[in-house]
Amino acid sequence: MPPRLRAGLVWLHRYVGLVMAAFIVLAGLTGAVLAWYHAFDAAINPQWLRVQPPSADAKPLPALTLRERVRQRHPEAEVNYVPLTHTPGAPAVFFILGPEDPATGEHLPIEEDEVFVNPYTGQVLGGRRWGDITQGWSNLMPFIYRLHYEVALGAVGTTVFGVVALLWTLDCFVGAALTLPRSAAPSSPGKASWWRRWVPAWRLRWSHGRYKRWFDLHRAGGLWLWAWMFVFAWSSVAFNLGSVYYPAMHAIAGTQERPAAPAVKPVPRDEPAMGWPAGLERGRELMAGVARDKGFEVLNEERLSYSPHRGTFHYRVRSDRDIRDRRGITSLDFDAATGALLGSYVPTGESGGDTFTTWLLALHMADVWGQPFKVLVFLLGLASAGLSGTGVYIWWKKRAGRRVAAARGRRA
Repeated sequence: MPPRLRAGLVWLHRYVGLVMAAFIVLAGLTGAVLAWYHAFDAAINPQWLRVQPPSADAKPLPALTLRERVRQRHPEAEVNYVPLTHTPGAPAVFFILGPEDPATGEHLPIEEDEVFVNPYTGQVLGGRRWGDITQGWSNLMPFIYRLHYEVALGAVGTTVFGVVALLWTLDCFVGAALTLPRSAAPSSPGKASWWRRWVPAWRLRWSHGRYKRWFDLHRAGGLWLWAWMFVFAWSSVAFNLGSVYYPAMHAIAGTQERPAAPAVKPVPRDEPAMGWPAGLERGRELMAGVARDKGFEVLNEERLSYSPHRGTFHYRVRSDRDIRDRRGITSLDFDAATGALLGSYVPTGESGGDTFTTWLLALHMADVWGQPFKVLVFLLGLASAGLSGTGVYIWWKKRAGRRVAAARGRRA
C-alpha cells in the first residue's frame, strides 16, 4: 500500500472511529441485553406476559374476538393489528394507535399503545405506551430497544444511527486494510512472505506493555471478529437506512419485485370494506395460492393488519421458507375492498438479495439457533463496545504522546 494512501486511511479510521465511538458502545451494550429481550421483559412484567392456561387442553379464543375486547377497552383507538399466532403461556399482544389529529394527520399519543390480552378468557391484562420510560420499570426493555435503535430520539435518532452504521460498514474495510503488512523493500535479505508478515496482526503480545496489549486487542480483535462486526454494521444500515441498503442489495444480488403501493385515500376508511372476518379468510385463500405457486408450506399464521389510508390488508404467516426462531415474515398484501392480490414476499429461495437480507437480520436479532446463539450475540455486543473503547484509548495515548513530543521540541 502506498505510504500516502496508508496515511489517509489511518486518518479516516481514527476520526471516523471517534465519531462512531459513543454510538457503537451504546449499540453494543444495549444489543447484548436485547439478545434476551422477551425473557427479561417477561421477568419484569409477569402480570402481563405470563398467562396460566385454565386447563391442559384449553384453546385460545379466536383472534378477532380478542380484537373486539381490545376495542371495547379502547374505543378511542384504532385496532388495526391482530396477532394470529398463539404461544402457550403467553398473552396476545395488540399494538394500537390513537385517533388522528385532523389538522396534522398524525396519531395522537394514548396511554396504552401496546395491550396484553389473556387469550383464553379475553380479559385485557393491561398495557403500556411502548418505550416510554416515564411510565416506570415496566417499559425498561422497550426503552433499551429504543436506545439501541434510535438513541430514544425518534426519526432523527433512526437516521443518525443509520448514517453511523453506514460509516461503520465502510470502516470495517478501512480497519482491515490497515492491518495488512507494509511493503518490504525488494532487496531486503531473507524477505518473509506476505502471509507471514501479516500473521503478527492476528496475535496478542501479552508480555509487552499496557499500550501494546490494548493496541493488539483492537487490531487482532477486529480481525478475528471482522465478519461479525460487518454483519452488525451492514444489518444496522438495513434497519435504519433502508433507502441506501435495499437499492444496493437489489443491484448486487437482486430482490423480489415489489408492486407499487396503492395511492393514499383522501379520506381514510376506518374499517375494511370487506370486514375483518372476510379479510382473514381472503388472506388464507390467497396465501394458499401463493404457497402452491411458489412451492412452500404454511406452518402457522402470524398476523393480519389493515391500512385505513391505503385500504389494504397485510397478511403474514410462518412458512418453511422462514428461518427465524420466533416469527415468520412470509407475507402478502391485498385490496381490502376487492380482495385482489397486490404482491407477496417469501424470505428465502426467491432471490439472492432477499435470502441474504433474511439471514443478516435474523443474525442481528439473535433469532436463530436458540439460546447458544443468544449467548454468542451477547458476547459480540460486549466485544463491539470493547473494540470501540480500545480505539479511543489508542487515540488518546497517541495524542498525549504527540503533545509531549511537541513540548520537548519547543523547549529544545
